Amino acid sequence: MRILVCATAAAIALAAHPAPARADGAGAAFWKSVQAACDATAVKPASEPARRIAQNAIDEFNLFGGHRIDANGRLFHFGVTAAEQDKEDGKHPASTDHAGWRQVLKYWQALYGDDAATMTEALGYSGASTATTPKDGAELLRPSAADLLHAADGVSDPDVRETLREAAWRAAIVDTPWSAAFISYVVRKAGVAADAFQFSNAHRAYIYDAFATSAAEVAGKTDSHLYHACPLGATRPRVGDILCNQREPDLADASDAVVRERIRGELGAGPDTRTVRSTHCEVVASIDAPARKMYTIGGNVLQGVVARKLNLRGHGLKFSAEQKGRCGAGEWTLPQSAVQAKDADQCSLNDRKWFVLLQLR
Repeated sequence: MRILVCATAAAIALAAHPAPARADGAGAAFWKSVQAACDATAVKPASEPARRIAQNAIDEFNLFGGHRIDANGRLFHFGVTAAEQDKEDGKHPASTDHAGWRQVLKYWQALYGDDAATMTEALGYSGASTATTPKDGAELLRPSAADLLHAADGVSDPDVRETLREAAWRAAIVDTPWSAAFISYVVRKAGVAADAFQFSNAHRAYIYDAFATSAAEVAGKTDSHLYHACPLGATRPRVGDILCNQREPDLADASDAVVRERIRGELGAGPDTRTVRSTHCEVVASIDAPARKMYTIGGNVLQGVVARKLNLRGHGLKFSAEQKGRCGAGEWTLPQSAVQAKDADQCSLNDRKWFVLLQLR
């Protein structure tokens, strides 16, 4: 059974989100203890595994030829995407090493080995390729890459067969979220063991693990995981840490503290009851202390690998909530719908629902 298919219990839990949790007295005491542990760790130099994780992220960004976003949240360099196939340009021969989809395939294979083809899927809609008019309510088709590769293997012409195989991989890589596979790849490449980090195709796996580690530390219990969860605005980031945001519709107006408290409240239940599921994380790759900036690197952003420059505040170099950039409705005068006009001031690609820093212990 593929992990990509949600269990029935998970679907039920997602359909009935609880109201956002708020920290009571016990919750406030818990996070005070957590913050003390995070502060004590933040003043220590980054460890060798942390530096390796950060360098791996930088190396992958450079190898991929990724996108660049400045501190105002503006995309100023659009790099290679996962859908691209390398082509000859008259100066350099084509190379499979420069194809975006091949890089992403590397992440999947490092995560799942020979099972990578069963863990990725290409999406289709029944009859869409032959329909002459738009069709509502078409059945969603979700064959795995393995299904498509098996079909391609039945083609006798070797050139057509190879092209179909590559097309199958590219389609599955484009249609299957891979940002967590990217994080898992750079952490695993640093030599981190599976008992220290849950390598997964879903960020929530190691996010909830980090929260459980913080709970264990507060309770005075031992825990083997590499990361614990730290309040975002009060903790100084270091290279090798992981910054995460969330995209849950019912938490759109919730503060980062409320989101953290919800996750803490769900630790005692099973994975199928976890409701903070739509998440994205990036590695803290570099700190520019004089400029009060940090750079994070993540995958599957604009279908590529991205380096993002983010603001830090004060001499403590804590994460800044001011990531909105310089924009406003008055600067965008293209005629638009009422819904578009409502979001006209949200023009920064760095303006996300960041809610937790996973700190490398």
